[in-house]
Amino acid sequence: MLPFDDISAAINISAQAALPDDPQLSGVLERIHHLDPTGQRFASVLRDTIDQLLNGEVTGRYDWKTLFKTEKTHAGTLVEINLQREFKFDDGIDMDYRIADVDVDCKYSQQFGGWMIPPEAIGHLCLLVWADDSKNLWSAGLLRIKREWLNGGNNRDLKLTVKAEHRNKIVWLWDKAELPENVLLHMNPKDRDQVFSHQSGQARLNELFRLVQARRIGRNVVRTVAQQKDYMKRVRGNGGARSALQKEGILIMGDYASHQAIAAKLGVPVPREGEFVSARVIKAQPGDVSPSKVELEGAWWKPAAPDDPSEPGPLLPKHTSLC
Repeated sequence: MLPFDDISAAINISAQAALPDDPQLSGVLERIHHLDPTGQRFASVLRDTIDQLLNGEVTGRYDWKTLFKTEKTHAGTLVEINLQREFKFDDGIDMDYRIADVDVDCKYSQQFGGWMIPPEAIGHLCLLVWADDSKNLWSAGLLRIKREWLNGGNNRDLKLTVKAEHRNKIVWLWDKAELPENVLLHMNPKDRDQVFSHQSGQARLNELFRLVQARRIGRNVVRTVAQQKDYMKRVRGNGGARSALQKEGILIMGDYASHQAIAAKLGVPVPREGEFVSARVIKAQPGDVSPSKVELEGAWWKPAAPDDPSEPGPLLPKHTSLC
């Protein structure tokens, strides 16, 4: 699994190596890579679409397996819509999109290889998308649909699937790239139970940031745990988790430039747009040579070890950059 920073070079090399003699496919691939060199925008759409289906703020759900069959069926349509909104693809003439002046159909499957290809897509390019929340992985590739590469359709609408032996014809834009983590799905089950044992949304959020440190936590996870309309207020200072956990030395860094700089200096994952990262810190003693330190409120702070005693932490700067 490749982090976002390492994806771009790898995908361009692999895509070029497998590129068939198809100028239209090459043009669509180049256009998508131009719009999204690292794949981060694409991955964010998939993350947000899965979270949209889970609707955690209302339902409390965090696991794809808990979706109704009708919701899972609707996932493909939502992926198509949300990708078009994000990248502003034009409507296609016969297919879903018009990219680089080429008609492109979009097919999503939560099961790798499960893309349902309609007969009218034969001869056209298809953007094949796969994401698996349980594996934290996603892929997207282009394929010129040929009838001999497809399994026969047994369903009522005669949709077809790509034969396993011909999946090597897919030109991957991104193959098994990192899907932004669904922390609630992947965290320790005992810790998750502890989070949801609290009655109030504020207490649940406090427990989440206390128990899940040095990991990126997206807004949809916050929304699911808080189950309140004003969920962002429950993270901030002035009575939110940030001020409550400061007493324990736990910092909650958001996507402000100043917070990102602090996370980098502490050696924890840097929160991307719409994400938070918590970390417990202690004061660094004079002469401490720890490479992970940050100066806040006139003192130096470093990541706390599990057996370090708890002590109040510093206030985080607001929206100004430390750089």
